[in-house]
Amino acid sequence: MKIATTTGDFKRYCQTDEECIRELHRAGFRCIDLNMYTFTPDCVYMRGGWEDEVHKLKRVADELGMTFVQAHSQGGNPLAEDSAHVDFLLAATVRSIEICGMLGISNTVVHNGFAQGLSKEEWFEKNKRFYERLFPIIESCGVNVLCENSTDANMNGMYFINSGKDMREFIKYVDHPQIHGCWDTGHANCEGAQYEEILALGDELYAIHYNDNRGERDEHIAPFMGTLNHDEVMRALVAIDFQGAFTLECDSALRPYKYWLGNRRSIEGGLLAEPQLFMQRHIEKMMYETAEYILSAYGLLEKS
Repeated sequence: MKIATTTGDFKRYCQTDEECIRELHRAGFRCIDLNMYTFTPDCVYMRGGWEDEVHKLKRVADELGMTFVQAHSQGGNPLAEDSAHVDFLLAATVRSIEICGMLGISNTVVHNGFAQGLSKEEWFEKNKRFYERLFPIIESCGVNVLCENSTDANMNGMYFINSGKDMREFIKYVDHPQIHGCWDTGHANCEGAQYEEILALGDELYAIHYNDNRGERDEHIAPFMGTLNHDEVMRALVAIDFQGAFTLECDSALRPYKYWLGNRRSIEGGLLAEPQLFMQRHIEKMMYETAEYILSAYGLLEKS
């Protein structure tokens, strides 16, 4: 497998995707997961001339000898009651798929929606309806849309594809040759064991998000910093003959001191309140070397 990571690792520190890509290259990465999760109506990709920005990314990647291997499309909730939110989500998702087409990215993750009080059958039906709105663009661009497992730690009973078995059932229900799955190891770690779940997803697994946590929260920290059973995941990927990239999604390895565990007393204007770029660079290089170690242990390392 080739090693990849998300441009989201440097979103906190860089102003442009070009800068993020250069930082990934500095750390040793040659394969890119393009994070398009936080488009806004006035971002460069949603304005006139957006194609020029995409061509610029391609030129930078080519200059550095890097390849785009997968992507993550706009975040949001397609089942939200706010019609303006859903309209923008759809427009941004379509644009992200167009960008994938231009960059030769075959697979992009598109999150399913959620709402209180839905049965599994209702959830399947409503999310299929949203995916159906993407069929024309994925067909014209040649891009696969990947659903992703989540966890009750995030979704509190509002999401129905937390297992490989349920993901495969949903993919079959949508019934389109360009709808497949992405397995998030951190989400699965919050749910429990995952070897059998990856096997259940089987040949519908087109991409992974490899990250760790301590089993209670979706922390997206670096491998071996949590309780993920790495052997369980790797043996499952070998068993199904997974053909995708080994893609890290550890973009919360560093966090501000008030993050998630509750507010703490702070000194206004503190110079060290936020994670620092120099530390992210250290973490990024460590993550690349850790991925090399994991893949080498299983004889799966493919040099980019």
